[in-house]
Amino acid sequence: MNDRAFYIASAVAAVLIIVFSLVWPQGEGQPSPAPFGHAVTAPDYDRMVRDRSERQAREAQQKAAQIKSDAALHAEASSVSSSYAAARGAK
Repeated sequence: MNDRAFYIASAVAAVLIIVFSLVWPQGEGQPSPAPFGHAVTAPDYDRMVRDRSERQAREAQQKAAQIKSDAALHAEASSVSSSYAAARGAK
């Protein structure tokens, strides 16, 4: 083989291997730089934990609002009941 053809082919192969290493799929080691590869997303477990804590906080707020509403309704019903009993006792 001609030396000139061998060295050119070797240089081209080296450049192709370097370019290929830049776009190799992510998952082992550091992620690929910005123009190559894709964005790193949070694992499903982390997202699940975050969503669960947000849902529990939202449910706690709803439960507190429901308890406050029930207490207001109970107070109103109790005042209506006592006024009705007072009105019946006056007759």
